[in-house]
This record gives sequence, structure tokens and C-alpha cells, in this order.
Amino acid sequence: MEDLRVTESWIVPAAVFRVAFSRGGGPGGQNVNKLNTKAELRVRVADLAFPRPDVEARFRERFGSRITADGEIVLTSHTGRSQSQNLEDCTARLAEFLRSVLVAPKIRRPTRPTRASKERRFEAKRHRSEKRRDREVRD
Repeated sequence: MEDLRVTESWIVPAAVFRVAFSRGGGPGGQNVNKLNTKAELRVRVADLAFPRPDVEARFRERFGSRITADGEIVLTSHTGRSQSQNLEDCTARLAEFLRSVLVAPKIRRPTRPTRASKERRFEAKRHRSEKRRDREVRD
């Protein structure tokens, strides 16, 4: 297995990954029943060498439910017909997870309605009210 290149400057060394294979479902017919094609990739979150502390905090916040009590993130795949396909799928998903937390989300600043939009809203309400009033039957 080779190092995982998340970005040009962020590379996770292959030495921190633990890979195991087992029998799994998915395509392959009789092959599935005979060979260990399901891939399980484990890596300690502390070993991912995040470029900045805020990136690690976002990762832990977003993927906290996937982190085990031992502080590992576990990814499995059994969609392919071979160990190499499934291992490639696991590493690609991990890289996607890591890239997704690199950019900080934009802070939403609440906005206030403009004076013109308030006036348009009140004018529309007044118009609907007049319509309803004109429908009334008068004695």
C-alpha cells in the first residue's frame, strides 16, 4: 500500500493504516464465497497529521459518529470483485472525507429585511385585506 495524498502538501503515510480482509458480499458469484475480498481500513485519527488544529476539530465534529472508542476511523468496502478494488475504494473515501474538512464553512450573518421589502409586504397584505372586505355581503 502507498501513501495517501490528500492534497499536494498533506500526505498520510501508509505506515499508519491497518488493513484487514475478510469474506464479504457484493458481486463476484462463487468468488465471493471462496476469497477474502472485503477490505477494512483502520487508522487512528491522531495519526492523520492534520495540517491545522481547526481541520482536526472539524473532522472530529463531522465524522465523530464514525470514530471508535479507541480513536480510530474504520472504513469498509465490499463492492468490488477484488481486494485491491475494495482497498482503493476505502482510501478514496478517506481522502474525500479529509478534503471535505479542509475548507471552513462560511459564517452565516443574519440579515434584516430592507425597508422597501417591508413596504411591499404590507402593501400586499393591505391589497388582500381589501379584496376580502369587498367580498363581504352588506345589508
